Amino acid sequence: MVLTRRHLIAAAAAGVASSAGLGRAAAQSYGQRVPVTGDDGRAVANSILPGEITGQIPGLRGVTYAGPREAQTTLYEFFDFNCPYCRKAAADVVALHDSDPDLRIGLVSNPILSPQSAQAAKVMLAVQRKLGAAAAWGFYRTLLSKPGRIDGPGALTAAAALGIPQAEVEEIADSEEVRLALKSQMRMAADLGLYATPSYVLGNSGILGHPGANAMAKMIASTRRCDRLAC
Repeated sequence: MVLTRRHLIAAAAAGVASSAGLGRAAAQSYGQRVPVTGDDGRAVANSILPGEITGQIPGLRGVTYAGPREAQTTLYEFFDFNCPYCRKAAADVVALHDSDPDLRIGLVSNPILSPQSAQAAKVMLAVQRKLGAAAAWGFYRTLLSKPGRIDGPGALTAAAALGIPQAEVEEIADSEEVRLALKSQMRMAADLGLYATPSYVLGNSGILGHPGANAMAKMIASTRRCDRLAC
């Protein structure tokens, strides 16, 4: 059956409702476990995360990666397409990727703000399944560089620009594989207590909110030196 945008929207809304409450029992308590500040000089909320949970992130379905597979440092961003802070964060994450050849980025969808965010997340997962990680990375860059609300129809238009027929994108986006991938990504965010978007996992640390490009670069450098956000 060919799925319509209305079907995609309904399925996305149902997916958010069923996933939002998962994993709350394991949520972490965030404070200033390591004293770090953002580019604005404010304290950045962070926590030391349990390795038994962070160790499961590489096995998540549908994570979009950019950067070398053999990189020793991976920065995971948990984002929502309709988070206003995620727009600034996306530009900084892309800049970090471009300036640090030894860094691997992992994009994890956490569409907690609206059903429209879940629609866009499902389309991104469809792009990744059809065209691969490089296309999904470009899709992320494109959508988060646009002003205004991002929803299913807008995401479908962006996917069509990549050469995928709309009906095919809709079918993949509404597949069981994509539903389970999005559910597992949202469950991971809940298990780690990442209740703000964007949030990050770097090594064994969780970071709530976007600290800014310079602060993030310093945290990456410190993690490489001493496995902490600040040495």
